[in-house]
Amino acid sequence: MMKKITLASLFALTTLPALAQSDGGFLDPAAQQAQNKGGFSGENATLTAAREVKNLKDGQFITLEGHIDKRTGKDKYIFSDATGTVTTEIDDKRWEGQTVSPKDKVRLEGKIDKDWNSEKIEVKRINIIN
Repeated sequence: MMKKITLASLFALTTLPALAQSDGGFLDPAAQQAQNKGGFSGENATLTAAREVKNLKDGQFITLEGHIDKRTGKDKYIFSDATGTVTTEIDDKRWEGQTVSPKDKVRLEGKIDKDWNSEKIEVKRINIIN
């Protein structure tokens, strides 16, 4: 009986760490960025011009391509393309280790967040375009 308890305990202790990390991969304790879980990325995403944002619905998902011109707050930035500018909100975790300057062309994917007299884009993904 004691051998069965010991064997069951040993089995539980050796399999528990394998079950704890379901995403796999290397987990760097010094890393502050969230791991990207991935998702759909395709060429058929319709691009939206910055000037069109004010005419679209609250909560609508859009894709923009252009430049981030400047930072205006903790996580607020001004995005521009050839048609105009729009305010964006980019949380730290969305940068995923990328460093972006106003010279870099980027693709932003996010959703429109409208208030009484303003609109902004809550960015869910940002990629530098080469």
